[in-house]
Amino acid sequence: MPGTGSDADYVQRAFGPAAEALGLTLVALEPASDLVAGHRRRLDELSARADPIIVGGVSIGAAIALEWALHHPCAGVWAALPAWTGDPATAPAAWSATATARALSTDGLEQTIAAMATTSPAWLAAELDRSWRALYPALLGQLTEAAALRSPELDEIATLRVPLAVTAAVDDPVHPHHVGRDWAAAAPRSGLTEVTLDDWGADPSVLGFGCARAWLGIS
Repeated sequence: MPGTGSDADYVQRAFGPAAEALGLTLVALEPASDLVAGHRRRLDELSARADPIIVGGVSIGAAIALEWALHHPCAGVWAALPAWTGDPATAPAAWSATATARALSTDGLEQTIAAMATTSPAWLAAELDRSWRALYPALLGQLTEAAALRSPELDEIATLRVPLAVTAAVDDPVHPHHVGRDWAAAAPRSGLTEVTLDDWGADPSVLGFGCARAWLGIS
Protein backbone atom coordinates (compact mmCIF):
# COMPACT_ATOMS: atom_id res chain seq x y z
CA MET A 1 0.00 0.00 0.00
CA PRO A 2 1.32 3.45 -0.89
CA GLY A 3 2.02 6.37 1.36
CA THR A 4 -0.30 9.36 1.61
CA GLY A 5 -0.54 11.13 -1.73
CA SER A 6 1.18 8.25 -3.48
CA ASP A 7 -0.17 5.42 -5.62
CA ALA A 8 0.23 1.89 -6.92
CA ASP A 9 2.77 3.00 -9.53
CA TYR A 10 5.17 3.99 -6.76
CA VAL A 11 4.52 0.82 -4.75
CA GLN A 12 5.42 -1.20 -7.83
CA ARG A 13 8.76 0.57 -8.11
CA ALA A 14 9.44 0.48 -4.36
CA PHE A 15 8.59 -3.17 -3.67
CA GLY A 16 8.47 -4.85 -7.08
CA PRO A 17 12.21 -5.57 -7.53
CA ALA A 18 12.55 -7.07 -4.03
CA ALA A 19 9.40 -9.14 -4.43
CA GLU A 20 10.68 -10.51 -7.73
CA ALA A 21 14.06 -11.33 -6.20
CA LEU A 22 12.35 -13.36 -3.47
CA GLY A 23 9.91 -15.06 -5.83
CA LEU A 24 6.89 -13.21 -4.42
CA THR A 25 3.93 -11.88 -6.39
CA LEU A 26 3.36 -8.22 -5.66
CA VAL A 27 -0.16 -6.77 -5.66
CA ALA A 28 0.20 -2.98 -5.58
CA LEU A 29 -2.97 -1.37 -4.25
CA GLU A 30 -4.36 1.84 -5.71
CA PRO A 31 -5.83 4.17 -3.06
CA ALA A 32 -9.62 4.42 -3.13
CA SER A 33 -11.58 7.55 -2.23
CA ASP A 34 -12.23 5.94 1.18
CA LEU A 35 -8.52 5.49 1.74
CA VAL A 36 -8.27 3.39 4.90
CA ALA A 37 -11.47 1.37 4.49
CA GLY A 38 -10.61 0.79 0.85
CA HIS A 39 -7.21 -0.70 1.67
CA ARG A 40 -8.68 -2.85 4.43
CA ARG A 41 -11.35 -4.09 2.04
CA ARG A 42 -8.77 -5.08 -0.57
CA LEU A 43 -6.64 -6.86 2.03
CA ASP A 44 -9.68 -8.85 3.12
CA GLU A 45 -10.39 -9.79 -0.50
CA LEU A 46 -6.80 -10.81 -1.23
CA SER A 47 -6.41 -12.85 1.94
CA ALA A 48 -9.65 -14.72 1.22
CA ARG A 49 -8.43 -16.07 -2.10
CA ALA A 50 -4.73 -16.77 -1.49
CA ASP A 51 -2.34 -18.48 0.88
CA PRO A 52 -1.36 -16.32 3.86
CA ILE A 53 -0.12 -13.04 2.44
CA ILE A 54 2.66 -10.69 3.46
CA VAL A 55 1.08 -7.26 3.94
CA GLY A 56 3.05 -4.07 3.69
CA GLY A 57 3.34 -0.53 2.60
CA VAL A 58 5.03 2.84 2.82
CA SER A 59 4.26 5.37 5.57
CA ILE A 60 0.47 5.34 6.07
CA GLY A 61 0.42 2.12 4.05
CA ALA A 62 2.75 0.54 6.60
CA ALA A 63 0.45 1.59 9.45
CA ILE A 64 -2.62 0.13 7.74
CA ALA A 65 -0.73 -3.08 7.01
CA LEU A 66 0.43 -3.47 10.59
CA GLU A 67 -3.00 -2.69 12.04
CA TRP A 68 -4.61 -5.24 9.71
CA ALA A 69 -2.02 -7.91 10.57
CA LEU A 70 -2.76 -7.51 14.28
CA HIS A 71 -6.31 -8.72 13.68
CA HIS A 72 -6.10 -11.07 10.68
CA PRO A 73 -4.06 -14.16 9.77
CA CYS A 74 -1.14 -13.38 7.48
CA ALA A 75 2.47 -14.38 6.84
CA GLY A 76 4.11 -11.16 7.97
CA VAL A 77 4.46 -7.40 7.54
CA TRP A 78 6.84 -5.25 5.49
CA ALA A 79 6.79 -1.70 6.84
CA ALA A 80 8.73 1.02 5.00
CA LEU A 81 9.11 4.46 6.56
CA PRO A 82 6.53 4.19 9.35
CA ALA A 83 5.46 7.72 10.24
CA TRP A 84 3.99 7.61 13.74
CA THR A 85 2.86 5.39 16.60
CA GLY A 86 -0.58 5.76 18.14
CA ASP A 87 -2.09 9.26 18.06
CA PRO A 88 -1.13 11.28 14.94
CA ALA A 89 -1.64 14.66 16.64
CA THR A 90 2.05 15.61 16.84
CA ALA A 91 3.35 13.59 13.87
CA PRO A 92 5.12 15.61 11.14
CA ALA A 93 3.62 13.42 8.40
CA ALA A 94 0.08 13.98 9.69
CA TRP A 95 0.70 17.73 9.94
CA SER A 96 2.03 17.75 6.37
CA ALA A 97 -1.00 15.85 5.07
CA THR A 98 -3.37 18.24 6.82
CA ALA A 99 -1.54 21.29 5.50
CA THR A 100 -1.59 19.91 1.95
CA ALA A 101 -5.31 19.16 2.17
CA ARG A 102 -5.95 22.69 3.38
CA ALA A 103 -3.89 24.14 0.54
CA LEU A 104 -5.74 22.04 -2.04
CA SER A 105 -9.04 23.27 -0.64
CA THR A 106 -8.10 26.96 -0.68
CA ASP A 107 -5.54 27.29 -3.48
CA GLY A 108 -6.28 24.42 -5.85
CA LEU A 109 -4.06 21.76 -7.33
CA GLU A 110 -1.69 23.84 -9.46
CA GLN A 111 -0.76 26.32 -6.75
CA THR A 112 -0.36 23.55 -4.19
CA ILE A 113 1.98 21.61 -6.46
CA ALA A 114 4.00 24.75 -7.19
CA ALA A 115 4.36 25.54 -3.48
CA MET A 116 5.33 21.95 -2.69
CA ALA A 117 8.03 21.99 -5.35
CA THR A 118 9.75 25.02 -3.82
CA THR A 119 10.36 23.21 -0.51
CA SER A 120 11.00 19.64 -1.65
CA PRO A 121 14.00 17.83 -3.14
CA ALA A 122 13.72 17.64 -6.92
CA TRP A 123 13.10 13.87 -6.94
CA LEU A 124 10.28 14.16 -4.40
CA ALA A 125 8.71 17.14 -6.14
CA ALA A 126 8.64 15.24 -9.43
CA GLU A 127 7.14 12.16 -7.79
CA LEU A 128 4.41 14.08 -5.96
CA ASP A 129 3.63 16.18 -9.03
CA ARG A 130 2.89 12.94 -10.87
CA SER A 131 0.93 11.16 -8.15
CA TRP A 132 -1.05 14.16 -6.93
CA ARG A 133 -2.29 14.82 -10.46
CA ALA A 134 -3.23 11.15 -10.84
CA LEU A 135 -5.16 11.05 -7.54
CA TYR A 136 -6.87 14.45 -7.63
CA PRO A 137 -9.67 15.31 -6.75
CA ALA A 138 -9.96 12.33 -4.36
CA LEU A 139 -6.55 13.35 -3.01
CA LEU A 140 -7.96 15.97 -0.64
CA GLY A 141 -10.15 13.47 1.21
CA GLN A 142 -7.38 10.86 1.23
CA LEU A 143 -4.95 13.29 2.87
CA THR A 144 -7.50 14.30 5.50
CA GLU A 145 -8.36 10.69 6.31
CA ALA A 146 -4.71 9.64 6.52
CA ALA A 147 -3.86 12.48 8.90
CA ALA A 148 -6.49 11.24 11.36
CA LEU A 149 -5.47 7.57 11.36
CA ARG A 150 -4.51 6.13 14.72
CA SER A 151 -1.52 3.87 14.20
CA PRO A 152 -0.95 0.82 16.45
CA GLU A 153 0.53 1.52 19.87
CA LEU A 154 3.73 -0.22 20.97
CA ASP A 155 1.88 -2.49 23.40
CA GLU A 156 -0.33 -3.62 20.51
CA ILE A 157 2.69 -4.26 18.30
CA ALA A 158 4.07 -6.44 21.09
CA THR A 159 1.18 -8.86 20.44
CA LEU A 160 2.02 -9.28 16.73
CA ARG A 161 2.23 -12.99 15.98
CA VAL A 162 4.03 -12.77 12.63
CA PRO A 163 7.42 -11.34 11.59
CA LEU A 164 7.77 -7.58 11.08
CA ALA A 165 10.38 -6.25 8.63
CA VAL A 166 11.03 -2.50 8.85
CA THR A 167 12.92 -0.07 6.63
CA ALA A 168 13.56 3.26 8.38
CA ALA A 169 15.28 6.41 7.11
CA VAL A 170 17.90 7.78 9.49
CA ASP A 171 17.56 11.40 8.31
CA ASP A 172 13.92 11.88 7.27
CA PRO A 173 12.09 14.36 9.53
CA VAL A 174 8.69 13.39 8.10
CA HIS A 175 9.19 9.69 8.86
CA PRO A 176 11.27 9.83 12.05
CA HIS A 177 13.85 7.14 12.46
CA HIS A 178 12.77 6.38 16.02
CA VAL A 179 9.33 5.28 14.86
CA GLY A 180 10.73 2.43 12.77
CA ARG A 181 13.19 1.56 15.49
CA ASP A 182 10.42 1.49 18.11
CA TRP A 183 8.17 -0.69 15.94
CA ALA A 184 10.97 -3.21 15.42
CA ALA A 185 11.89 -3.22 19.11
CA ALA A 186 8.28 -3.78 20.16
CA ALA A 187 7.51 -6.70 17.83
CA PRO A 188 8.40 -10.18 19.14
CA ARG A 189 10.03 -11.15 15.82
CA SER A 190 11.43 -8.33 13.72
CA GLY A 191 14.24 -6.99 11.61
CA LEU A 192 15.30 -3.40 10.87
CA THR A 193 17.17 -1.95 7.89
CA GLU A 194 18.27 1.68 7.79
CA VAL A 195 18.57 3.88 4.69
CA THR A 196 19.17 7.56 4.00
CA LEU A 197 17.05 10.09 2.14
CA ASP A 198 19.64 10.14 -0.62
CA ASP A 199 19.43 6.35 -0.94
CA TRP A 200 15.65 6.50 -1.14
CA GLY A 201 15.57 9.44 -3.53
CA ALA A 202 18.01 7.83 -5.94
CA ASP A 203 16.17 4.52 -6.08
CA PRO A 204 12.76 3.77 -4.51
CA SER A 205 13.51 0.04 -4.60
CA VAL A 206 15.79 0.48 -1.57
CA LEU A 207 12.60 0.49 0.51
CA GLY A 208 11.58 -2.96 -0.65
CA PHE A 209 15.09 -4.37 -0.59
CA GLY A 210 15.51 -2.99 2.93
CA CYS A 211 12.41 -4.86 4.06
CA ALA A 212 13.64 -7.97 2.24
CA ARG A 213 17.00 -7.89 4.04
CA ALA A 214 15.29 -7.41 7.38
CA TRP A 215 12.85 -10.22 6.54
CA LEU A 216 15.61 -12.68 5.67
CA GLY A 217 17.42 -11.86 8.91
CA ILE A 218 14.46 -12.65 11.17
CA SER A 219 14.86 -15.95 12.98
